[in-house]
Amino acid sequence: MLDGAAAAVRYTPGMDRADHVLVVDDDAEIRKLLGEYLERNGFRVSLATDGAEMRRLLGRSRPDIVVLDLMLPGDSGLTLCRDLRVESSLPVIMLTARAEEVDRIVGLEMGADDYLAKPFSPRELLARIRSILRRTREVASPARAGTHRLRFAGWTLDLAARQLVAPDGVVVALSGAEFKLLSVFVEHPNRVLDRNQLMDLTVGRDGAPFDRSIDVQVSRLRLRLRDDAREPRIIKTVRNEGYVLAAAVERLA
Repeated sequence: MLDGAAAAVRYTPGMDRADHVLVVDDDAEIRKLLGEYLERNGFRVSLATDGAEMRRLLGRSRPDIVVLDLMLPGDSGLTLCRDLRVESSLPVIMLTARAEEVDRIVGLEMGADDYLAKPFSPRELLARIRSILRRTREVASPARAGTHRLRFAGWTLDLAARQLVAPDGVVVALSGAEFKLLSVFVEHPNRVLDRNQLMDLTVGRDGAPFDRSIDVQVSRLRLRLRDDAREPRIIKTVRNEGYVLAAAVERLA
């Protein structure tokens, strides 16, 4: 477990193959509790107290997922999540002492993949970490239908590289949740999917998202796809039914 830039990683057999979790929280007791609990459950863990420490750790290694507190000294968790999303598709779980829906919506709008209000059970956090990592790898698997790249409306989604490429060749960063949702749409083009179907296909039955999470993620996807929110052409809203990817999808070699 790594707490701060000067501490050493405690080595256990197989650590080099273990999933790496970065926990960013200014509460020393929570850092210690989560670090020890996640290590006991087979994860490699790094701990940071604030954004500056998080950036130092990210400069030395790339974790598989970040658990990020909302209320931090200096840059807030929302700011750090936004910055992470600009740079990468690294999955992020937000932690907060506040449970208001507006905070959850803002967290998702900044690119978080999931949201957990304090106090929470470490066991629930563990389940969500495993669920997000599993979903991420299922979507990114090169063996998926024997196709790595899917083209639609001039855009290309690379399932193996987890990249969205714009018609002008610019690579657009997606959160893990955005990537999963877009992959569901491109696998079901021109088919109306209601919120329950989208929740089941993206989160699964072991997730616990709130009612508006799909709407927030669709809004973010439209922004990524440069799709006019008032008159979307790619992901359309079907009133009282759900959403549809209104584009032909071409499978590339």
